[in-house]
Amino acid sequence: MLAEKLAELRTAGLYRSRRVIDSAQGIYLQIDGKQVLNFCSNDYLGLANHADVVAAFKQAADKYGVGSGSAHLVCGHSYEHHALEAELAEFTGRERALLFSTGYMANLGVIAGLMAKGDVIYEDKLNHASLLDGGLLSGAKFKRYLHNDMANLQLKMANDNAAAMIVTDGVFSMDGDVANLAELSDIAIKKQALLLVDDAHGLGVLGETGAGLVEECGLNQQQVPLLVGTFGKAFGTSGAFVAGSELLIETLIQKARTYIYTTALPPAIAAATRMSLTIIQQETERRNHLKALIERFKTGAKQLNINLMSSDSAIQPILIGDVDKTVQISDKLLQQGFLVSAIRPPTVPQGSARLRVTLSAAHQNHHVDSLLEALVTASAL
Repeated sequence: MLAEKLAELRTAGLYRSRRVIDSAQGIYLQIDGKQVLNFCSNDYLGLANHADVVAAFKQAADKYGVGSGSAHLVCGHSYEHHALEAELAEFTGRERALLFSTGYMANLGVIAGLMAKGDVIYEDKLNHASLLDGGLLSGAKFKRYLHNDMANLQLKMANDNAAAMIVTDGVFSMDGDVANLAELSDIAIKKQALLLVDDAHGLGVLGETGAGLVEECGLNQQQVPLLVGTFGKAFGTSGAFVAGSELLIETLIQKARTYIYTTALPPAIAAATRMSLTIIQQETERRNHLKALIERFKTGAKQLNINLMSSDSAIQPILIGDVDKTVQISDKLLQQGFLVSAIRPPTVPQGSARLRVTLSAAHQNHHVDSLLEALVTASAL
């Protein structure tokens, strides 16, 4: 039975395989003895191999070792964890922050820790799998509204009077567009619902200080009570956090199973993330350069009639549609020395297979120009 299922995936062009990377993360990667230019990483600010971040990790590893020893509530909560939580709370303008080992665990823990049977959860149809799984895990009534469709959300909420939560990505990971946070906040306040925003792809990149889409929209803790962020993207490290009020965070410490029952992040990761946070706040030129690269890519793609989806973020999807053609173009780009992911169902809806180009502040203008040239060549199959 399992062999048949795998064969079906291969036949449909949906079989996934891993590439072995034999280099540090960056805009250049070593794959099978060949150097390729990387356009599929979420390392948006180029911090994954930043010398200061690596040095902070090494120094903390020398002091704390490589393991945290236990869960946060046993003996795994170190000074570095505690300091990072305090700094993240200040950075995001929230009362407190709470660390999780991964973004997936953060979303599962927060949603299932706060919602239960008898409650109702409303989620954008294009939310990340971890948000959807958190809603399903909670046992609450689970409703999905059309992507960024506020009228559809309000229609679904019209006759519900149970305790409610609205859940959305900030920047949608496969489309690159953003949630309408101002309207979502107004709806949540009017309906007395909690609003959770997972700003995994906006944190560090958007906003005046890099505090993400919520900052860019000028929304405070009362307007967005639950803010989730991850470190594996713009921060260049690993792990995640949720920020909110004292009451919500203390409740999660008592109720979030993915926080209570798992080993804490290594303290050295927390120390490295603290250094990333400092760089994000101090080196605004990284965000400015990334914005300029995004505009350069969009302008060039338009001139070359490349079918870009509508996005102003570092995620620039090129809609192809056909699965086989998408994979073929991705493979041809790799032959030319460019690593660009082919995104296929079920990650995206049927008929919307795409190339997911992601830009980094570590890229330069000539890298973008070279990719545009290669896309034209690879698309002429």
